[in-house]
Amino acid sequence: MGELLVGKHVKYIITVEKRKGDFESVVMEHLRLNGAYWGLTTLDIMGKLSAVEQDEVISWVMQCQHESGGFGGNIGHDPHVLCALSAIQVLALFDKIHVLDIDKVSNYIAGLQNEDGSFSGDIWGEVDTRFSYIAILSLALLHRLDKVDVGKAVKYILSCKNVDGGFGCTPGAESHAGKIFCCVAALAITGSLHHVDKDLLGWWLCERQVKSGGLNGRPEKLPDVCYSWWVLSSLIMIDRVHWIDKGKLVKFILDCQDKENGGISDRPDDAVDVFHTYFGLAGLSLLEYPGIKPIDPAYALPVDVKQFPLMKGGLRYQCCNIFIIMALSGRNKPKADPGF
Repeated sequence: MGELLVGKHVKYIITVEKRKGDFESVVMEHLRLNGAYWGLTTLDIMGKLSAVEQDEVISWVMQCQHESGGFGGNIGHDPHVLCALSAIQVLALFDKIHVLDIDKVSNYIAGLQNEDGSFSGDIWGEVDTRFSYIAILSLALLHRLDKVDVGKAVKYILSCKNVDGGFGCTPGAESHAGKIFCCVAALAITGSLHHVDKDLLGWWLCERQVKSGGLNGRPEKLPDVCYSWWVLSSLIMIDRVHWIDKGKLVKFILDCQDKENGGISDRPDDAVDVFHTYFGLAGLSLLEYPGIKPIDPAYALPVDVKQFPLMKGGLRYQCCNIFIIMALSGRNKPKADPGF
């Protein structure tokens, strides 16, 4: 089994962050704030967040904000709830949430909830369970979940549950690992995981592992590194992660590294990108790979981020209390053999 090429991945992320004029950067300009979250969280997981200029990043993030309180994917781009989440997450990494007008941002997000409990992504009204998760997570990080009707939000998510135990993007849509993550994580954050049939969903999720050890998003699809996050985090939240072969998944992720220039691709020998680099590292974090920080499976941030919601007595609210307590106490220190 190969090793994680931390130094090369750090160099790759920094190189991507500084590229602004080439073709790839121009066509992805509308996703730059999301890319900042992926890249910066990757650095933080590897303990290298100090490699970037914090003040420069925060200044740019705030320039992406609109008068409405929302954020665009870059300066001058239209606001969208996904960009608002990325902004919140980036600021949380640096412990700088206080630079936000929290009521303004939370009012923008709350204004996207529809009468049936669903959330739109922006003023144009597209509805998707992704946006339910994004809104719930954003408001939880801002400690403003009271701004929305959580009961209706949960009811809508449950209306998207299918007979196979999975969830789709809207009621009646097919189950998909990405949507399942969004729904399960939203239910976890709101304390509603008891609505999930964990054995039935766990069966569907563990069936996503293919012979190479990688995971796919739906039956009969190719494996993809990004599902190392969507599937694995969901299995952890429902306590069924022991149903897959973790060692084979570690090997699959490591085989997707660019050993010369850094970065991780969707599958071995494909072109790398910051999206798959983040989800590959996040997957390894969930697998307790040696030398990288533990990441929260619902909040998608390193567990040492200070912005997590609190409960009575100062205990952090978490869907996976055992996982997090082990991480923070050091009990999950990685074994030399990641094959479990």
